[in-house]
Amino acid sequence: MNNPIPYGRQNITEEDIEVVVSTLKSDYLTQGPKIAEFEEAFANYVDSKFAVAVSNGTAALHLCALALNVKQGDKVITTPITFAASANCVRYCGGEVVFADIDPETYLLDINNVRKLLEAEPKGAYKGIIPVDFAGRAVDLEAFRNLADEYGLWIIEDSCHAPGGFFNDAKDDKQLCGNGKFADLAIFSFHPVKHIASGEGGMITTNNKDLYEKLLQLRTHGIVKDDSKYQNSVAFASGVNESLIPNPQLTDYPTWYMEMQELGYNYRITDFQAALGESQLKRANDGLKRRREIAETYFEAFKGKDYIKGQSGVIGGHAYHLYILEVEDRLGLYNYLRDQNIFAQIHYIPCHLMPYYRELGWKEGDLPNAEDYYRHCISLPMFPTLTNEEQDFVIDKVNSFYEG
Repeated sequence: MNNPIPYGRQNITEEDIEVVVSTLKSDYLTQGPKIAEFEEAFANYVDSKFAVAVSNGTAALHLCALALNVKQGDKVITTPITFAASANCVRYCGGEVVFADIDPETYLLDINNVRKLLEAEPKGAYKGIIPVDFAGRAVDLEAFRNLADEYGLWIIEDSCHAPGGFFNDAKDDKQLCGNGKFADLAIFSFHPVKHIASGEGGMITTNNKDLYEKLLQLRTHGIVKDDSKYQNSVAFASGVNESLIPNPQLTDYPTWYMEMQELGYNYRITDFQAALGESQLKRANDGLKRRREIAETYFEAFKGKDYIKGQSGVIGGHAYHLYILEVEDRLGLYNYLRDQNIFAQIHYIPCHLMPYYRELGWKEGDLPNAEDYYRHCISLPMFPTLTNEEQDFVIDKVNSFYEG
């Protein structure tokens, strides 16, 4: 097969192109109506009250940490098997990242290891938890919510890999619990290899109105445009010198007025990105269905092979951003696949062993499950437009490498 097969790929349709072109021809390229439309559509998709569109998933994480008042010295627990931004958002605010090991079967943050960390120190020592729906497998957020409530912690759910993913509510096996239901805030990414692509972009969802309003303010420089929340007087806002005109008879703030009330950021998304994201969202369920079909084919192809140490199982609520195998001689397989024009990827180098976090005191041996996983993991091509022929070629080459 001559054409390269990447591990992930966006799917841009003529409809996507048409809505972007239409937006480019409109009056707004940014801060226009498409953003609110996308936010409403996405909130409906994940069954959340509020959604805030931002420039990327990292910005979403940073804004969440800011909205939850993470500050110098605050300790927050997360997983080492994730993109670095899941941890870095705490560091941006001066907080301390504490990594807990993963469950070797699910590759997710192990709640038992989190509990051990919490039990080892007095209540109040930790402020929050950032579980990650790694590879598309949804964390059991109900269990984490119960643990967080026991210790007075907030939860940010990093759901960049799993829009539309779910787990079963323990109280009702028939009830499917998806993104953000038990978290204070949930975040998503619209990077091209994700389920919904807008070039760059991200989303934060919440059911908490106060957090929602805080996020809106922080997204745009900390600026407020709401008469009821202004702190300066109407006279000042109007440019009237009260020392020269005592008690000016002014009741309304001028329409131009705004206030920067705290230090915020420019983390806005553009209208044409939002238009693309909303168009892609219409096909999200079809994409999920195809990803699950691909996953089932992989699972059946590699089931029982003695050179497969582990693989992503077929799970109903899994959103399959990635399909991961654990194998022996991972480096050999990776290089062999590249020679065959199959560009598999490795997700992820454990965060705690990145040089930055090593300098903060983390070392090899601290999190053995995560470190063992890294030595064996490889992500096979997984995207909705992967053809059956391409997938068969990938499977054949993996088997050929081990079976000669």
